[in-house]
Amino acid sequence: MKTKIITAIILFFCVLQISAQHRWTLPECIDTALANNRNIKKQKLNYKSGEISYNQAKANRLPNLNASLGQNFNFGRSLAADNTYQNSNSQNTSFSLSSGVTLFNGFRMKNTIEARQAELLAAGADVQKIEKDIILNVSGVFLQVLQNKEMLRNAENQLNITRENIARRKELIEAGKLAEGEIFEIQAQEAKEELARVQAENQLKLSLLDLSQVLELDHFEDIDVAVPENLLENELALLSADEVYSSALDNRPEIKSAQHRLESSLKSVEIANAGKLPSLSMGAQWGTGYYNMSNLPNNASFGKQFSNNMSTGIGLNLSIPIFNRYEVKNQVESAKLNVESSKIDIENTKIELRKTIQQAYYNALAAKNRWDSSRKSVKANEESYRFASQKYEVGRANQYELNLAKTNLSQSISEETQAKYEYVFRMKILELMK
Repeated sequence: MKTKIITAIILFFCVLQISAQHRWTLPECIDTALANNRNIKKQKLNYKSGEISYNQAKANRLPNLNASLGQNFNFGRSLAADNTYQNSNSQNTSFSLSSGVTLFNGFRMKNTIEARQAELLAAGADVQKIEKDIILNVSGVFLQVLQNKEMLRNAENQLNITRENIARRKELIEAGKLAEGEIFEIQAQEAKEELARVQAENQLKLSLLDLSQVLELDHFEDIDVAVPENLLENELALLSADEVYSSALDNRPEIKSAQHRLESSLKSVEIANAGKLPSLSMGAQWGTGYYNMSNLPNNASFGKQFSNNMSTGIGLNLSIPIFNRYEVKNQVESAKLNVESSKIDIENTKIELRKTIQQAYYNALAAKNRWDSSRKSVKANEESYRFASQKYEVGRANQYELNLAKTNLSQSISEETQAKYEYVFRMKILELMK
């Protein structure tokens, strides 16, 4: 029993360790956010509601069928089976079936089906739009985590270099080759870099918190992300704004949604026009009943009356609109106004999309130029720091000059990291805009 308990405890901590070591990839983050996001769940409910409306519009072409059953008790004068009134208490049981089908109603049902189908497609496009927005949001937060991880790594590297220099200075001081005061300035640099490391660590924790909230996780402790190997695979794939916009017109869900809603508005005009045309319907019914009169010594049996009292009927009904207080005319005019409004919505959507793409393109271009410049700055500051280190070693530079070169290098590395991830994020925006 003790062995089993110990084994269970070991397995439990192994599972915790494996869970803690798991690093989230970008696809995992996106899939989790799409599965947990409440806005998507709500929009999917709207889609299902539209699906129900579409199915009902199709089902309206079918004939209906209704059954009824009645039981009546009458006291005093009662209506007998021969349709005459008699001074008698009575009871009767009735059964009936009825069915009706619309044969023609000005193509109202056909256009209603097509309108509900267009609305369903628009709802589906709305789901895709929210999904793309969430993908972009998750990607931005994920890249922010990657940036903060690299910023922390850079801060730790700079701090480690300074601590190595302090260790060498202490050895030289102990050997009597340097004065004790030579270490104070670099120790102050160490404190400054330790503060930068703490700040970078806090920024990383905050970005991980943001990521867990975007994913709608219950906790963010022990959460970590994996750096993608293909982070800069689109470095040379910067398309022009016109190319992205041309592709977006065919693929973006907000464009499709606006177009489907225009289709629905056009069908609504046809539905309203159907009110000007006659409608033709057909109905059929079957019924029977059982009568029991108290003044009759021998009432026919239930089965015999059920058979003898059967009646069936079939009929056609033609409804011709003549004057309806201008209701149909006003419905048509209102539907036409909705069509014009839908056309304006499409144009506004295209304008906003083009504006967003142009801004994203020039932001990506600026980020690319900034990244290129920052990489050159890093190389230049690396050489400057290397040269300052050599001058310091031979006594031609003081500690302040060395620290200044090191600070400039650290700042340029930080700017290069920020520029790199900004460029990646801008490229991701353009990728999702297509």
